[in-house]
Amino acid sequence: MPKISVLVIHNRYQQSAGEDAMVLAEMNELRRRGHRVIPYLRDNAEIAGQSLVRKAVLSLSTTWNPRSYSEITGVIRRERPDIAHIHNFFPLISPAAHHACKSAGVPVLQTLHNYRLVCPAATLFAGGERCRRCARSLAPGVRSGCYRNSRLQTAAVTAMLATHRRSSTWKRCVDSYLVPSSFCRDYFVDAGLPARKLHVRPNFLAHDPGPRSGPGEYALFVGRLSAEKGVIEMVRAWQRLPDVPLLIAGDGPLRAEVARAANPGTRVELLGQLDAAQTIARIKSARFLVFPSRWYEPFGMALLEAAACGVPAIASRIGAVPELVMDGRTGVLFDPDNFDELIEAVHWAWSHAAETERMGHAARQHYLKNFTAETSYEALMNVCRALLN
Repeated sequence: MPKISVLVIHNRYQQSAGEDAMVLAEMNELRRRGHRVIPYLRDNAEIAGQSLVRKAVLSLSTTWNPRSYSEITGVIRRERPDIAHIHNFFPLISPAAHHACKSAGVPVLQTLHNYRLVCPAATLFAGGERCRRCARSLAPGVRSGCYRNSRLQTAAVTAMLATHRRSSTWKRCVDSYLVPSSFCRDYFVDAGLPARKLHVRPNFLAHDPGPRSGPGEYALFVGRLSAEKGVIEMVRAWQRLPDVPLLIAGDGPLRAEVARAANPGTRVELLGQLDAAQTIARIKSARFLVFPSRWYEPFGMALLEAAACGVPAIASRIGAVPELVMDGRTGVLFDPDNFDELIEAVHWAWSHAAETERMGHAARQHYLKNFTAETSYEALMNVCRALLN
């Protein structure tokens, strides 16, 4: 297949997320393989310095941003890309991007990194519980104010979703969708997206970190300190695990609450936010990763990093997690609503170092077979070939 040119459209997050890293990794991989990459990027940092009036206008332009439409149209006219790959379009870019590409005759590929098309909060998690109330009607989200705990901001997101549902933007202006897991594909088919347009393309690591060299010295959590990640429940459970050291790498809205829950009676240490190299170093020195998510995980980059390092995981049996962690082979799964099972799994893993090391070797092989940059690139190219043909 000739080297294609790709217009990459992405709205970066204010607090850097795994999605931002994936977009950057994809652009670098495409360039490395000789493709021309044309980035159209906006950054949520733009919002921080805006006046209240500008922020009010932003709530309206979330549905349709004329600046995005004009700029993307201009980029297409100048650069003539073969395909547009849209990642996050919220809130600065808006679905005007989809219409700009479609009007110019450029095939549109949309990656669904989260559940934004069906959930104002994008997490299917609200009020401390898993939630699917907005799949058919968006009214429950507005009533609960699930986006940023604000009914006003939730109403703005809901208006965007409702407008583009009614106008069939997601069906008419998107030629193919990429999702990171089979769980996500099944969910979006059930939510009404055309099954023939949905393709699984797992996430990948830009660089193989290589396997660890020892059995590990502690349990490790890596991720955002937020309710859907189950971090508070994990720390409370650790009060019954006084002999197992737990390191927590990450930051988020629950940092203060996590610090309070990690009382002097536990062996819990908060490391704060680490950079990529520091995170990999901590993973390689861990006995196992703890992944206690309570939401429908679309993928789980920390699980992928751990597997690449040959580190097994003790993880929630939910969402896409069982696609990355094979229970009893590459780690141990537990019920996300039963932290007694987590405690039991940690006790077992901590006292069975040889078995967990074997699980780590199997996790590494699972990564090499299914989640490398090569595998992800081929999945992307297969969809691009179909679009262009």
